[in-house]
Amino acid sequence: MAARNARSAATSVDAREVEQFARLASRWWDSKGPMAALHKFNPVRLGYIRDQAAARFHRDAKKLDCLKGLRILDIGCGGGILSEPLARLGADMVGVDPATENIEAARAHAEQSSVEVDYRATTAEALAEAKEKFDIVLAMEVVEHVMDVKSFVATCASMVKLDGLLIAATINRTLKSFALAIVGAEYVLRWVPRGTHRWDKFVTPVELEIALEACGLNIIGERGVIYNLLADRWQLSSDMDVNYMLVAQRPAAK
Repeated sequence: MAARNARSAATSVDAREVEQFARLASRWWDSKGPMAALHKFNPVRLGYIRDQAAARFHRDAKKLDCLKGLRILDIGCGGGILSEPLARLGADMVGVDPATENIEAARAHAEQSSVEVDYRATTAEALAEAKEKFDIVLAMEVVEHVMDVKSFVATCASMVKLDGLLIAATINRTLKSFALAIVGAEYVLRWVPRGTHRWDKFVTPVELEIALEACGLNIIGERGVIYNLLADRWQLSSDMDVNYMLVAQRPAAK
């Protein structure tokens, strides 16, 4: 374990990416700060996760405790802005992040909000080595930040229970994503700090699907996410040229 950031012996964690987000730890919950774009994105990804979980596990998505009894892993949880609302919906949440600073911020906010989340300063690889299993594994806005996508996906998939789900959100590698997610979001609109993303690390839907299917998971859904300028909000779309979410299921044993 490094002095400030947790890692396992074999990991897909990119140290530079971890350090970059660790520097923003104190501002994770500032909805008008450097994480403002993620706060605006949060409702659509939260709704997608809730609806996919409700459909798979036969729950009523309208109930406030619709995720009760489901063990969910949030990989790269940062300050916990997704883990907390999922816990409020009843999920047994485990949030992991290799940056100790992020976990400290997440724990502090959860305590202030009286929300129970099991936050750990560790990696997905360390949990997989410990044979941890989950009903749902989340890799939201993290695939584009790892060093080895195939290895990372395999690690995530290994923790999905039989009949469980893996849900990922990431950015497609297209000219459109370069124009909007990097030039537009980082340099023109300044929605996120410069250097947050590298276009060459973006992952196409086909690449992600192949990696998931190689691990024995079946792709059961995918949706694009676009920003509605008039409504000032993110929404689901058939357009997957930039942001997209994908859900895969591990088949039940025969």
